[in-house]
Amino acid sequence: MPLQIPSIDDRRYQDLVTEALARIPVHNPEWTNFNKSDPGVTLIELFAFLTENLLYRANQIPERNRRKFLQLLGVPLLPSASAVGLVSFTNERGPLETITLNSGIEVRAGQVPFRTDQGLDVLPVEAVVYYKQKDTQQDPAVTEYYKQLYASYTLTPGSAPNVQLYRTVPLEGKEGSEISIGEDTTDNSLWIALLKRTADQATSLDDMRDKIGGKTISLGVVPAMDEAGQHLAPGGTANAEAEVLLQFSIPNAPKGLLDNDRKPKYRPIVPALRGNVLESPGVVELTLPSKDELKIWTNLDPLEQGVQEFPPSLEDSKLQDRVVTWIRVQASAAVRTKILWLGINTVPIKQRAQITNEVLTDGTGAPDQVVSLSRKPVVPKSVRLVVSSPTGEVKQWQEIDDLLTAGPEVQVTDPKLPPGAKPPQNLPVEVFVVDAEAGQIKFGDGLRGKRPPAGAKLRANYDYGVGAAGNVGAGSINSSPALPAGIKVNNPVRTWNGTEAETVTEGEKQIARYLQHRDRLVSAADFETITMRTPGVDIGRVDVIPAFNPELAPNTAGDAPGAVTLMLIPRTDPDQPEAPVPDDVFLNTICRYLDPRRLITTELFLRGPVYKGIWVSAGINVVAGVATAEVREAVKQALLNFLAPLSKTASTIGDSLTSLTTPSYASTQKGWPLWKSVAARELLAIATRVSGVLLVNDVWIAEGDKPKTDQISISGLELPRVLGISVTIGEPMDLDQLRGQTAVPTDTTAPQVVPVPLIPEEC
Repeated sequence: MPLQIPSIDDRRYQDLVTEALARIPVHNPEWTNFNKSDPGVTLIELFAFLTENLLYRANQIPERNRRKFLQLLGVPLLPSASAVGLVSFTNERGPLETITLNSGIEVRAGQVPFRTDQGLDVLPVEAVVYYKQKDTQQDPAVTEYYKQLYASYTLTPGSAPNVQLYRTVPLEGKEGSEISIGEDTTDNSLWIALLKRTADQATSLDDMRDKIGGKTISLGVVPAMDEAGQHLAPGGTANAEAEVLLQFSIPNAPKGLLDNDRKPKYRPIVPALRGNVLESPGVVELTLPSKDELKIWTNLDPLEQGVQEFPPSLEDSKLQDRVVTWIRVQASAAVRTKILWLGINTVPIKQRAQITNEVLTDGTGAPDQVVSLSRKPVVPKSVRLVVSSPTGEVKQWQEIDDLLTAGPEVQVTDPKLPPGAKPPQNLPVEVFVVDAEAGQIKFGDGLRGKRPPAGAKLRANYDYGVGAAGNVGAGSINSSPALPAGIKVNNPVRTWNGTEAETVTEGEKQIARYLQHRDRLVSAADFETITMRTPGVDIGRVDVIPAFNPELAPNTAGDAPGAVTLMLIPRTDPDQPEAPVPDDVFLNTICRYLDPRRLITTELFLRGPVYKGIWVSAGINVVAGVATAEVREAVKQALLNFLAPLSKTASTIGDSLTSLTTPSYASTQKGWPLWKSVAARELLAIATRVSGVLLVNDVWIAEGDKPKTDQISISGLELPRVLGISVTIGEPMDLDQLRGQTAVPTDTTAPQVVPVPLIPEEC
């Protein structure tokens, strides 16, 4: 049975009046009139009324006392998360030298400060990323002309070459303009042109190569994955097996092309990786070779420019004359990642402002002393505390996670140990813990952690964030008080991951769950609850599938002991709002949050839904006198809501209805359940319930380009996605008419093509 909240005092008005009247003969025997008309009795009734009100208020524990009690439980509130991003530095008009910038440089977006996470070399060159875009709209006669023009490039003697015309297109770097290296290019490559600056027209290319030879390029990579996923292996880190999937190379042309061998050769560059840049935006460090190895081919024939494996042909001859060298970026065949942006002189940043040498409250020598910082929330692990004792000793104390792991101020014999046994050695003593959300520092009690001596001076250095205000758009970070003259900064893509701290009201709702899971992923409810609390992302739906491995097919829940799969859907998706898909940044943020909280033997898979396209056609009759258009749209919306991956009335974690229902029913509160087939009869029932519908003549459904069926099976991580829906008066619309003309599949067995630059008609 549930715990009953005790009452401090359960006496009521009549109990107080009766008790007071009973005391009158004891304290005042001459008072004999106890009727209600007596003025003394009236005063007793008045004070009984006031006392009852006081007892009622005492039983309703004041808000401050209640929250103080909850604070003693040790349930923390989630602190705000600082935004992260990438910035690029440019040296357009500065000195013709490589400028080295240290880590920790402050850059700003208005009044919002950020700091760089690592140092870099800012090279005095410009960079533009190109790719060879397939040209499929050309006149066949023009294509035939190019086949004759490039007949010498045939792979089989006596046959015409399979020419693929292309246009040299720069990579825009805007959301929605991502390109796939393996599918959208003719040569499966991206090309980075390192160009001589516009201000250095008088400088020769050899001098430019001398300036950058042997230097390190910090290449920023922003991926845009269509089918993002994360995998936490038992006892391992996320996707460690996919670290080197991009290859980098530069032209190997110290002597140009040989007369007997006109095939271009390239020298590989071994990248220094800081994480997997195909999972989330990051930086790859490329060390360039010496000056003599940076040369490009200068003895190309006119028809060789940009053909086959040569760098793309640039229409602007002035731009071509500024090319110092090319960097070719290729991906392995297994990579399906799309690239949103590439750029040099790039470094990761994190939103934080730095406070230096802040004077705190002096030490009191009392146990469990707490001091407050002036700014909050504090960036985790950023506090550096210096304690100056009255004797003049200055020491830096250490931050730890739990004071129970600290040692005592004075080593004493533990009476629980037998004679001769030594107490644990090397336990940290001069330590403290930090409540990042509240901005407080707590010290030990002498037995667990040292107390700051009375009169000791406390000084702290730390960083603090601004939460969701750090999520700024592309180009917003454009100033810095610490950059050398001539150096500019800019963020090519928006920043992300900034979120506000958890409020007290939200935290109180999690107390019961927190006391159950203690921030550890054990049960299915733990996985759902803790995942929903991930800071920095807006999660719309979490489905926990125990003992399921999505990489095994066919596979059902229960076939993979030790594995847990989380099917995650973001609350919003600007690209396809009706069928949200998590991107890799979304999943990587959740992955980093869950990794330290899972059991070491748990294999965790984070996946988005796999949408199965369906077509729906319904025919209805409307009640007389009701607006036909309104009923038709209402039926359409009811069917879309019923098939939606995110329910419009989804229950939140902790909702009493969801927690008390069966798992199968609870999942319907989130959206379309996993492993539930789409049945035409069920859709017919949904349409029938819409107000104004007299009769549903029929409902037809079909999967993709398949014929009409009564039921569409859903398995694994699949969810239905409505590709098209029609609601008509009378009989349903024919599904082929609804689908329209289908695309003709491409021939995947076509012979190898020869990429050829398309010469513009006008120069």
